[in-house]
Amino acid sequence: MTAEPLILAVETATLGGSISLNSGDKVVASLQGDDSVSHSNTLLRDIETVLKDASSSLNAVDVFAVAIGPGSFTGLRIGIATVKGLAFTLDRPCVGIPTLEAIAHSAGICDRTVAVLPAGRGEVFVQMFEVSADNITPLDTATHISPATMLQEYSSFDSICWCGDGARVHRDEIRRCAEQNAKQLSTGADYSGWRVMSHTPNLAQHVAALASRRIAKHELQSAQHIRALYVRPSDAELKTQGK
Repeated sequence: MTAEPLILAVETATLGGSISLNSGDKVVASLQGDDSVSHSNTLLRDIETVLKDASSSLNAVDVFAVAIGPGSFTGLRIGIATVKGLAFTLDRPCVGIPTLEAIAHSAGICDRTVAVLPAGRGEVFVQMFEVSADNITPLDTATHISPATMLQEYSSFDSICWCGDGARVHRDEIRRCAEQNAKQLSTGADYSGWRVMSHTPNLAQHVAALASRRIAKHELQSAQHIRALYVRPSDAELKTQGK
């Protein structure tokens, strides 16, 4: 493998999903998916488009990276199965990156970053991290809870960077909670108080960047060892449990 491995990153945990081809942590080409179309109909085509834009090919890819969840159950299964199939066929290593970790990375450096992803039925997947220039440290475990419970869990912290689609969906509740608990609301480059990141990133770029760190530490996986991180049971499993 070269000093700057070519990484193909796939993220299908969110509705639109995204693809990124990176040389190390540098983006070579990327694509943001269409959230109105199923990943199963577009993923291979989108991968082909990104490789074409980069004047590259699957054979040139050194490592496959994939967001392993939490997120859309169907999306995760499609993305992980596709990456595992490509990696197995080409005999390439893989790296699995938790979705909430990639979301936290997208928000930049912060002592307290809360990554939030919609989980359906009005609930959220959420986890807190400490994000530095070199490391992302989980400060708790990924959970599946209501927005109200989430706000109660984190209301004691004076400074939080809220990020991810879930934070944007529940922006008003976050602001009301901040006001009720006398927290300073911040915007722009102000890193004090509570702030909600408004930017929707290409998450695959951050999956690739985090994969680059794992590669440097020789933390690679074989295709067969990539597993989804669902956090909660699927709707089908919940129905079965309720019988």
